[in-house]
Amino acid sequence: MSGNPLTILAQAAEAWQTRPLTDAVEHDTRRAVLDWFAALLPGCAEGPALALSRALATERGAGEAASYVEGQRVCARHAALMNGTASHTVEFDDIFRDGGYHPGSPTIAAALAVAQAEGASAEAFHRAVIGGYEVGCRIAMALQPSHYRNWHITATVGTMGAAVSTAMLKGCNAEQIAHAIAISSSFAGGHQENLQGEGQTKPMHCGHAADAGVLAGLAAAEGVTGSPGSLDAAHGYAAATSDGTGNWEAGLAGLGDWTPISHMTFKNHGCCGHIFPTLDGIRAMQVKQPFGPEDVERIEVSGYGPTVSICDRMDVNTARDARFSVQYCTAALLHLGGVRLAAFTPEALNRADLRAFMSRVSVTEDAEIAAAYPVKRQARLKIILKSGQALEQFQPTRKGDPDDPLTDAELFEKYDELAREVLPPETADDLRKIIMTSDVLPGLLAVTPVRRSIA
Repeated sequence: MSGNPLTILAQAAEAWQTRPLTDAVEHDTRRAVLDWFAALLPGCAEGPALALSRALATERGAGEAASYVEGQRVCARHAALMNGTASHTVEFDDIFRDGGYHPGSPTIAAALAVAQAEGASAEAFHRAVIGGYEVGCRIAMALQPSHYRNWHITATVGTMGAAVSTAMLKGCNAEQIAHAIAISSSFAGGHQENLQGEGQTKPMHCGHAADAGVLAGLAAAEGVTGSPGSLDAAHGYAAATSDGTGNWEAGLAGLGDWTPISHMTFKNHGCCGHIFPTLDGIRAMQVKQPFGPEDVERIEVSGYGPTVSICDRMDVNTARDARFSVQYCTAALLHLGGVRLAAFTPEALNRADLRAFMSRVSVTEDAEIAAAYPVKRQARLKIILKSGQALEQFQPTRKGDPDDPLTDAELFEKYDELAREVLPPETADDLRKIIMTSDVLPGLLAVTPVRRSIA
């Protein structure tokens, strides 16, 4: 597709203001919103969003947007910041596999805050989410895989997705949406050290992306402009953060034929997605031949680049470390039967049997699997049992990916488990019904704090 990618993407977003919504796309959008709430709610009760709330106690502003962290109505930017941070805290947010990008945390946080502030309809909100996903996911494809070497793509591109959703809800035309994207590209940051290293900054990447995207969208709606070459010029965003000026042929492929919100991965495990093929492979092996942790001598995991560079992690001191450790998550799967919230409680983190098992797991890179990344997320596993028997498994995909999706029932089960951590069952049920079947926006909720560290 020829032409300025900024203009093309902005026109695609504008088209979502009026083009017919098929039942399938609307349903996919409702699933994405439900999954966002599933990831959001536990992060409202603990984690860095609570400290951020204290830090900004005098700066919430007046408005109609719901900060679920604080249980208050606030200005849209503050709600986007708080909810964006909370929704990336427990690592359950959605993935656009082909871009290595989590669009939901920044995009839906921004879109819902602005929709509530503007008194928008549920349909307008859904359209803004679809448009934000359309643009963000396609920019991610154009920047990857080199962008991810130094940049946290959800923090960076998420700013642009949030800007698009905001501009759409403000009634912007394609020219104004393009300016919103251009403006947001100057706000888009978040580096890999604060993803891979110590600390609690990573969830704030998404909060900042949502907040900065709202700022860009509001500015564009009032006439502020940005450079038309912000994405692909010699000194534009792609050139500054990836190899070259962007693979726009890949990013724009299929535009108008398919939309990213219908190609999402919904997480089935509460950890880094690069660990999923390992966990799914082990489960598949246990179905073929049942075994427990006491039967295992060692496990050899072969994966792609980030499987090693990000998730080969023996030094686990916090729940955040554990969520990025193949060794810990493997031990938790075998000892606890799953890698959900219970795997990251202080009690689980301090279990001597899990810690001892971690040393039995080794991680290496497989050249063939690495070459297929990022479109394919695979693993090759070899498990040596204490009996001497060797079990092998090639895991070609991940449960939750578009080619092996969570059913509605499985997604509802995930939502129920996470939402009921902090909401009464009847409130969680009512919220699910509103999201999946209603024509009104979700409203304000009172979230109950829990006592569990998710640093």
